Amino acid sequence: MSKANFHDFLAKNPFPKPLTLGFFYREKMRAIYRITPEVDYSKILEVGGGESGLSAMLFPTAQITNIDCNPDYANSACNQQERVTYICGDATALPFKNDSFDAVTMFDLLEHIPDHQQAISEAIRVLKTGGYLLISTPNDNWRFPYYPFIQRICPRDVDLMAAWGHVRQGYSMAELETLIPLSRCHWMTFINPLTVFCHDISFSKLSGYQRQLVCWLLSPLTWIGYWLHQPHATGTETAISWQKR
Repeated sequence: MSKANFHDFLAKNPFPKPLTLGFFYREKMRAIYRITPEVDYSKILEVGGGESGLSAMLFPTAQITNIDCNPDYANSACNQQERVTYICGDATALPFKNDSFDAVTMFDLLEHIPDHQQAISEAIRVLKTGGYLLISTPNDNWRFPYYPFIQRICPRDVDLMAAWGHVRQGYSMAELETLIPLSRCHWMTFINPLTVFCHDISFSKLSGYQRQLVCWLLSPLTWIGYWLHQPHATGTETAISWQKR
């Protein structure tokens, strides 16, 4: 019971317009896939999984427990799957026994949680020895927009962070290593200085049609940046795996 086929996984990008407006999510999925160790996974805890179903797509045969604070997400299609259990709960007070899960995923979550240290402590507590904590988060290169010359067509970064529910901008690797007392295994950045144009346009103040058109025009640049990107190259977000030993 390992992870999905790489191409099948990317093809399930749930973001609308996955090759233009949602291309940044493809980058995120690729990074998450590549940092996830090739081992057997039976029970997965997805903390803050919302409606994306990302862990269920990544681990297509595992039993997934998705805990999130929004009760409305229980009715989404991804959380109605037979092998997915949805629980409305708090990341800082997980209702599970110690050593319960083979992996815990926290994809784009830590930057939303005021008491992130308690959330990490809880994730480690319920993780089995030998299991993996998989996270993604903005890093210390994140800013919006990345290039100031498009600021006039973008919302302010503080307004965007408020809309997304972020309580902090992101983390340097040193900050994550201080926060997470586990053995770091693999890491990969994503949304690099070439692909970031499409990301920022996707969240700009342009109309839906205009955003779609600009991302389509940027596609050659976006694909070049995507294919040339190396795991540890400059990026605005990072995916990392950690092992509990």
